[in-house]
Amino acid sequence: MKLFCFGLGYSAETLIENHREAFASVSGTVRSAGKAERLRSRGIDAIVYADGAGGPQVASALKESDCLLVSAAPDEAGDPMLRQLGGELKDAPRLRIIIYLSTVGVYGDHGGAWIDETAELKPTSERGQRRVAAEAAWLAFGRSRGIAVQLHRLAGIYGPGRSAIDDLRAGTARRIIKEGQVFNRIHAADIAGAALAGFRRPAVEGPFNVCDDEPCPPQDVVSYAAGLLGVPPPPETPFAEARLSEMARSFYAESKRCSNRRLREVLGYSLRYPTYREGLRALADRA
Repeated sequence: MKLFCFGLGYSAETLIENHREAFASVSGTVRSAGKAERLRSRGIDAIVYADGAGGPQVASALKESDCLLVSAAPDEAGDPMLRQLGGELKDAPRLRIIIYLSTVGVYGDHGGAWIDETAELKPTSERGQRRVAAEAAWLAFGRSRGIAVQLHRLAGIYGPGRSAIDDLRAGTARRIIKEGQVFNRIHAADIAGAALAGFRRPAVEGPFNVCDDEPCPPQDVVSYAAGLLGVPPPPETPFAEARLSEMARSFYAESKRCSNRRLREVLGYSLRYPTYREGLRALADRA
């Protein structure tokens, strides 16, 4: 398999780091020359692409790729990769499978109820609405080319450098309490594992909830992480009193429990970290 990534960010880098041997070649886009140089030193053909600059190199790499991972976020005008590189994508002769990294935020608020991929899409945030539109655009592109498109809807991402363990060590962890608030998480290693499983099944398409087995209130995760480190958890802060960014506040506007049954049964992927407990223990042991 030859992999191209629109956006060599945290999840894409984890896929490459964990499963480099599965791909004959790896290439993708970044926005800075410094990051491109760092990735090239690891054998990744990183192309600096911003607002059209670097388009010829992207077109050349796409022509050699059969697997496409899309992690670049949509903007107010839609999906930037489809908008700027739609022609190059149409001319990619070997492309046979596209995985679009979306978010369970497309479902919006379901009052803490269990949902699966058949649930109504009713995002409460503008970011979620953009993702719904981007999902539809990629599905339409796949149909136009006869290429399978998988929508991997990611839960709250955590992993090395991005977890309650790291927040506690940095002194930035908070336990914000909102009645009824519950959601899933997913370790970066399981995002990578699910993507590899998807690429190995290029005839399979549609949405998949890439999430853990145990949705829970966010304060439970912080308390568990504090116990692993042997430190007291931060004090509880009522949601109404918490100072939050607009993005963080919109996150608390949605509560749901997402099922990963389709991920397990259709893609055949078994989670490496089925709950936050296994994931946090592994992260705590890294230090």
